[in-house]
Amino acid sequence: MTDDGVSYEARQERQARAALSFLAEPGDPALGSLLRLCSPGAILGAVTGRGDPLAALPAAGRDAPGVKRAFERWRKHLPDLPPPGRIEAWMHGRYRLACPGDPEWPTQLDDLGETRPIVLWLRGRDLRFACLRSVAMVGSRAATAYGTHVGTELAADIASRGWTLISGGAFGIDACAHRGALAAGGVTVAVLASGLSFGYPKGHEDLFELVAGTGVMVSECPPDRAPTRPGFLIRNRVIAALSRGTVVVEAARRSGALNTAKHARDLNRPVMAVPGPITSDQSAGCHDLIREYGAACVTSAGHVIELISPLGEADGGSERGPAVPDDILDPVTAAVLRAVPARSGRGPAAIALLAGVDLDTAVRCLGMLAAVGHVERCDQGWRARKAESGQP
Repeated sequence: MTDDGVSYEARQERQARAALSFLAEPGDPALGSLLRLCSPGAILGAVTGRGDPLAALPAAGRDAPGVKRAFERWRKHLPDLPPPGRIEAWMHGRYRLACPGDPEWPTQLDDLGETRPIVLWLRGRDLRFACLRSVAMVGSRAATAYGTHVGTELAADIASRGWTLISGGAFGIDACAHRGALAAGGVTVAVLASGLSFGYPKGHEDLFELVAGTGVMVSECPPDRAPTRPGFLIRNRVIAALSRGTVVVEAARRSGALNTAKHARDLNRPVMAVPGPITSDQSAGCHDLIREYGAACVTSAGHVIELISPLGEADGGSERGPAVPDDILDPVTAAVLRAVPARSGRGPAAIALLAGVDLDTAVRCLGMLAAVGHVERCDQGWRARKAESGQP
């Protein structure tokens, strides 16, 4: 057992998954299939070992489809594999890992089957809590003034109702989704096609710092990995899978945002599109989604939330109970929640003092509590959200 309470075997398996993220491309179905049959450590040992890699695998893994060609691909990337010490430093430094089965792992990613991420590199708040009530917002990088205005206002309105905005961190509508949520004091998640330290696009360095401060930065790629052209489309499946539904604000007919909508449809998540001027090529993709693919036409936050809320919840304009009951919160988060007033607001510094925690911990907990519906921003700081009639 290690000092942090994690068994030595579990730590080795996490390091093996991290190493495999340097060797295999994100969403590699061959690796996903093999991980159902073999441990990450066994696969890594077979890739890095000498001789026939199949001989090092358990019998069940040798017959996996495409496994021989997959090992040929992965071995070509062995020069990219850093020493274990560097991976360990990343894992315990600025970034952290989330693996399938971890408490922070969003189980909705398992819907991706053999293409689910083998690991996620994270920076910021708790990803699972942030995605409990979430909607993906995507669209054109070359957003028009109309798209920028609608996207920012729609994101801010959705975030003000306690929902998390998920997008890809790109220019255009992605940036509107993140900035709208931040402006409303809400939570946002950025899923990058590059590694987190590479931070593509470079022009969004300040935005990514803001997202990491109140939300979550996410990537399947190793921290210093540059994006690839196919990587943007592969990344889109994670955006779709993390959220309860996807709304396309503005997209041309060849926009990558339509790829995210396709992934959402394949995952049986609601697909929504915002209509635009019929003379605008930048909205033609949205109109095609509505006309040919059955996407719902949405023009307000209420429309969006009504479509992605579970049956039995109030409509998008009404208050709802929290997604996580307060009796299962960890002690520190529960202490922060008790320090939040029910009527008038209170600043984060005062909340931290009353809860007996430092300011960074208070801000982190407040972000998580907002994501799951316990608290909300107000003019004076933070206050507890009111429960609808009939709810505790």
